[in-house]
Amino acid sequence: MANLRDLRNRINSIKNTQQITKAMKMVAAAKLRKAQQRMTATRPYANKMSSVVTRLASVNSAEYDLLRQPEEPQKALLIVVGSDKGLCGGFNNNLFRVVETHISEKLKSFRDKDNLHLITIGKKAGAYFTKRNYQVIEKHPGFFDDLNYESTSKLMESATQKFANGEYDHVQIAFNEFKTVIAQNRLVVNVLPFEMESEENRSESGIHEYTDYIYEPDADTILEKLLPVHLNMQLWRAVLESNASEQGARMAAMDNATENAKELEEELSLKYNQLRQSAITTEISEIVSGAAALEGA
Repeated sequence: MANLRDLRNRINSIKNTQQITKAMKMVAAAKLRKAQQRMTATRPYANKMSSVVTRLASVNSAEYDLLRQPEEPQKALLIVVGSDKGLCGGFNNNLFRVVETHISEKLKSFRDKDNLHLITIGKKAGAYFTKRNYQVIEKHPGFFDDLNYESTSKLMESATQKFANGEYDHVQIAFNEFKTVIAQNRLVVNVLPFEMESEENRSESGIHEYTDYIYEPDADTILEKLLPVHLNMQLWRAVLESNASEQGARMAAMDNATENAKELEEELSLKYNQLRQSAITTEISEIVSGAAALEGA
């Protein structure tokens, strides 16, 4: 049984840990507000860009490398967006399990032939998939330390160029989509080859088949300019969604840790008081017994 000193040290240690988790929760909450602002500001633009590019692609008449549909896909590229830091609950592991399930179900043939390449964003993703012998051709640790559109677009432009050159026949992005502070959607989305929006999504976006647009200079030229921008926005949005999700997950994890520390502190304090009371009772009993012995003598 632990003595009073050990219990007192444990209680003090838990109190210190509780202060740390409270501070981390407050930091995560502040970062979450900023991340949410950037994410929500990007969503409408990314959605409208997707609708416009879909409309242009539907009337495209020119041969364009980024619109090619490979008959027999040979190589695939998967970009996994994780985090640089831990202490965010199951944020990373839940996504990585979804990615591995997706690979085993959809991309198994590519991996069996060593034709599945991964690009990881965030330290955790790079360490996880390298340890499990996936072909990680690029790692980007510390990516979220200076999160900006330029570095994200360079990464996507490189992947786009490799698809256009025929080095890859599929390009996909795996990330956590922000849903609420305590919940995320784990998604693996196809980026290339370009897929048209569904009829339902196009109707919701306000784009209808019977709408007749006049393009200047022409639809093919505009598509050639807009499609690379749209692809860059796909990765940029994924990174922003993941960043907001990470901060939300860390905030929730630190809140749970604080509550658990509080419960453990109360439990140990109760045990400490019981032992202390027991020790005091024992001392009183010994004093009374000693006094009675002296009187009898």
